[in-house]
Amino acid sequence: MTAARLTLDPRFPIGAVRRRLFGGFVEHLGRHVYDGIYEPGHPEADEQGFRRDVLDLVRELGVSMIRYPGGNFVSGFRWEDSVGPRAQRPRRLDLAWHSTETNEIGLHEFADWLDKAGSELMLAVNLGTRGTLEAIDLLEYSNVPGGSTLSQQRIDNGREAPFGVQVWCLGNEMDGPWQLGHRSADDYGKIASQTAKGMRQLDPSIELVVCGSSGAQMPTFGEWERIVLEHTYDDVDMISCHAYYQEHDGDIDSFLASATDMDRFIDAVIATADHVGAVRGSDKRIGISFDEWNVWYMDRVASVKPAAIDDWPVAPRLLEDVYSALDAVVFGSLMISLLKHADRVASASLAQLVNVIAPIMTEPGGPSWRQTTFFPFAITSRLAQGDAVRLQVESPVIETEKFGAVPAVDAVATHDPETGATAIFLVHRGRAEAIELRIDVAGLGDVEVAEAHLLHDDDPYARNTLEDPDRVQPGALETRVVDGILYVTLPPIAWAAVSLARA
Repeated sequence: MTAARLTLDPRFPIGAVRRRLFGGFVEHLGRHVYDGIYEPGHPEADEQGFRRDVLDLVRELGVSMIRYPGGNFVSGFRWEDSVGPRAQRPRRLDLAWHSTETNEIGLHEFADWLDKAGSELMLAVNLGTRGTLEAIDLLEYSNVPGGSTLSQQRIDNGREAPFGVQVWCLGNEMDGPWQLGHRSADDYGKIASQTAKGMRQLDPSIELVVCGSSGAQMPTFGEWERIVLEHTYDDVDMISCHAYYQEHDGDIDSFLASATDMDRFIDAVIATADHVGAVRGSDKRIGISFDEWNVWYMDRVASVKPAAIDDWPVAPRLLEDVYSALDAVVFGSLMISLLKHADRVASASLAQLVNVIAPIMTEPGGPSWRQTTFFPFAITSRLAQGDAVRLQVESPVIETEKFGAVPAVDAVATHDPETGATAIFLVHRGRAEAIELRIDVAGLGDVEVAEAHLLHDDDPYARNTLEDPDRVQPGALETRVVDGILYVTLPPIAWAAVSLARA
């Protein structure tokens, strides 16, 4: 058995753990909305047609803020279609996912669902096929208490109080050639700046997210961020990052080290943003909204959308990845990366939430269940509080094809100085043998283990399915604290969380 040494000192925090780090993403895509969160006639449907079993799982997941309604969907979306009497709402052809959007669920209904789920609304505006005026109109409809035509329209549509949306995304993935209304960085930066200024004239309190690159692999990455921020630095609060990971051609070691890429991605965007700020002589710091991240197997059949000119289905089965124990370990390591950058990552949105590359799955007329990725998110969301704390890690390394030598163990901690509650999140990327971790927690004083969770399966490709929904579950993790040292043994390909409390 190999060994690693870690040191946790709460006197050196990274930054506060913001609840918005544990956000989600709901797009009108596939069976996410229809047959996912909304299925009238289902035995679990409430009076509005929302599935109670799904709501229970969303609350258990602990999702704080949910980005809506897209995604690629938003670049062809007319927000006016989604309000008013349902019988009068148009059916539209969604070019992003080659589907028919019925608009049965719109802004009001989704806000009602969020109230039940206990989550905050994050809205994206269409800067692909629409522009500044439509964004301002949506803001007025959503946030102005009354006294104008649009705010009165909201009231007449059944919502007396404003939605009070605080965080707004200025378009989606505008660097991507696949995006309706795709623009150059210069053109997008100009319209984003104009839109941000207009929206702030209406509501100065809102927080705005400008589009960064759709991924670090984009040919314009870095330059896109620089040019866009040169236009918008004074107008926005955050710039977005998007990243998806999957195992390629059996290269498990590189897949397990995916968080290394996320770390480098975040660091590069921070460096670029700070460069723009330095050139401007500004003391302002741009935050990061990592508002799309997940494991996503883009080359699987489940990700292929319809293509025929006469085939525009309602809620087709799209992007319904079935996740393995291996996927969940990588997923948990990505959450570690986000916490390690808590000083600059102001919000994050897991993409997505139900059925579509999601931690929650449903069957029409049937059950709902937790995918393997559900567990690291739910446990981290519940235990992480206070400040994120970087651990000093001395670990063996593993060799990877994509990233070179990376530590076999990665970790981060959170610590609440008021309550003394501490949580340590760990990942073991090694595949050959177990590893013993000796974690120096003497800086916390006298502590004891409150709870400990291990996500591991002897078959790394074990999955939770409709036929076997409980195949992969978190298990107990053996731990002990002796003379200020926390001892933890992790099997190969494992994610773990340990909660400590004052003794």
